[in-house]
Amino acid sequence: MRSRTPDRLCAEAVELARQSAVDTVGPESVGAHLGARADGERVVTHTFECLDAAYRGWHWAVTVARAPRAKNVTLDETVLLPGPDAVLAPQWVPWSERLRPGDMGPGDLLPTDADDLRLEPGWTGEDEPAPNSVAALDATEDLLVSPAEATVTPARGSIGALAEELGLGRSRVLSRLGLHQAADRWETAHGPQTPMAQAAPANCTSCGFLIPIGGSLGQAFGICGNEFGPADGQVVSLAYGCGGHSEAAVIPAPPAPAELILDELQVEPLHLHPDRTSGSVEPDAPTEELGHS
Repeated sequence: MRSRTPDRLCAEAVELARQSAVDTVGPESVGAHLGARADGERVVTHTFECLDAAYRGWHWAVTVARAPRAKNVTLDETVLLPGPDAVLAPQWVPWSERLRPGDMGPGDLLPTDADDLRLEPGWTGEDEPAPNSVAALDATEDLLVSPAEATVTPARGSIGALAEELGLGRSRVLSRLGLHQAADRWETAHGPQTPMAQAAPANCTSCGFLIPIGGSLGQAFGICGNEFGPADGQVVSLAYGCGGHSEAAVIPAPPAPAELILDELQVEPLHLHPDRTSGSVEPDAPTEELGHS
């Protein structure tokens, strides 16, 4: 049981405790004696002021002890501890809680816990086909595979082979919680409440660039396939919209020019300018033939 009263011999060993701190960091970093407290029966911790400017508010703690019925006090440990006014580093946060979307780069690996609430067991592969099923009959065929491949490749005709062919060979799939979390993230980034969707002429449901996805999330989300849109290649809510909607603004076709008409059957008189007709020759005036004199 921890004693409330410090052991007398241990409490008097101030110089022993100070010398231990001085031997550890030097006399320039050890200040005045601040006090002593009992940590247990015949165990006392002496505290000294820390004079190091880099550790403002910290103090040296030197613990001494004494064996039962012994008069010799021995040194236990010397440590530097923070006080109420000490400058401390922020509390350490595990990497799994510090990680944010977009932090992963090329070559990074992100492991998942076995009890990750975002995942749930998928198809386990423990069920065997019925003896009279087609899968069981096909399984009797010879397999030309090596022993190493046989450990990872399901036998032809087995439940595992059928599951692999149908895309059901995953050991874990998204749980309902994982689906809801993914839907919340996608709707926050490209949902109906975003400024882009609020100003859009129509939503993605009627857009020709929307690529449907399967599964339960396909009822509320799709993939944008408009290379000029703000969400190209990303999952968007069906209620999302942008100015790149396929039916929002159709570019009108240029008007076709009228067909050229040539009228060669009618002669139209051409009226010349009066200045150009003043020096013209009358049609009935006689003409002189030019000859040699």
